[in-house]
Order: sequence, then C-alpha cells, then structure tokens
Amino acid sequence: MKARVQVMLKDGVLDPQGEAVRHALGALGFDDVTGVRQGKVIELDLAETDKARAEESVTSMCEKLLANTVIESYRVEID
Repeated sequence: MKARVQVMLKDGVLDPQGEAVRHALGALGFDDVTGVRQGKVIELDLAETDKARAEESVTSMCEKLLANTVIESYRVEID
C-alpha cells in the first residue's frame, strides 16, 4: 500500500522559500504570480493492507515526525 503526505505551512506562517520563488518568478517575467507557498510531499511504501489502519499509522507518523504541527498542516492520501 502507498501513502502520500502533503505538508504545508499553516496560513499566516511566514514562508521565506515561497517568497523567494515568487520573487524569482517575477524576475523571469511572470508578474501575474502574487503568492507562492512551498511545501513537501512524502511518499511511503507500507506493508499494511488495511486502509484504515494504514491511515491511522501514517497520521501518527505525521504527528510524531513528518510534520511540525505547530506551524504545519498535513494531508494523508492512501492508495
């Protein structure tokens, strides 16, 4: 089973990497980009075959390691 976790900074948290990308895009002539938020995607291969248990396990991984839940939010997808 595969899991995909998307981690993004929460709204209102300063995103200096996103701002740097927005600035660079503007310098390249893409002036219509008014905001960029940068995050990360983590893909996991799981031995678990039960979707509910896999989602529970990955959520626990996010809470303990994969996301800093003070400043980041996350979304889990199980395939």
